[in-house]
Amino acid sequence: MISEILDMKKRKEKIVMITCYDFPMAKVFSKSAVDILLVGDSLGMVKLGYKDTLSVTMSDMIRHTKAVKNGNIGNILLVSDMPYMSYENNPDEALENAKKLIEAGADAVKVEGGKEIIESVKAIINSKIPVVGHLGLTPQSVNKFGGYKVQCRDEESVKKLTEDSLILQDAGIFSIVLECIPEKVAKDVTEKLNIPTIGIGAGKYCDGQVLVSDDMLGMFTDFTPKFVKKYANLAQSAADAVKQYSAEVKSGEFPQEGNTYK
Repeated sequence: MISEILDMKKRKEKIVMITCYDFPMAKVFSKSAVDILLVGDSLGMVKLGYKDTLSVTMSDMIRHTKAVKNGNIGNILLVSDMPYMSYENNPDEALENAKKLIEAGADAVKVEGGKEIIESVKAIINSKIPVVGHLGLTPQSVNKFGGYKVQCRDEESVKKLTEDSLILQDAGIFSIVLECIPEKVAKDVTEKLNIPTIGIGAGKYCDGQVLVSDDMLGMFTDFTPKFVKKYANLAQSAADAVKQYSAEVKSGEFPQEGNTYK
């Protein structure tokens, strides 16, 4: 599966990644022409109600990875985020946590950062576990950035992102997510790398795109980033359905004969 993702860059075929957090949506998405399912730590915000991703635990990621694995009937490449403080400081701990996600059903893991986490990345890859990188706006560093802001607005930060992407590539990762950076920066990095880039708020020149499913389906309504396109409004559809159900129960219209056992 990973070799196919690498070949897609060579063929200049766009890669489609989408986040997925549970069994029923995994069944839907794995039959819907996507290339990668990402069990993102964004589940902390869109599924668990946390204010950010920092409170997401390994237990959370393992539980949701198992659920998505069970629903992945299309056998799509399944990547799971390693949560905050599960890999940053200790390569041995990083490897053990990566193994837990693989045991839960992931085909690969995703980590945020560059040079500062490279020893952990190498430890995981040396144990034959595939790794996806993540640069630009890295949500686990939201406090450091002072909020969810566009990154790489100056030469120094652009240089660091480019250097980090090459360091990660040399370590053996097979793809990099680029988040919230100017389109030209993403284009330049994409052209420098032999591995695919997958953009989220990084413009059209990346080798692929990823969106948070609850954003693009209109299920998470607290806020909508500029880079999101809403392809549905499921929150409103669900609200309308529940209102109709409630009205029919109160009026006696539901249940009808077809909903009743004799």
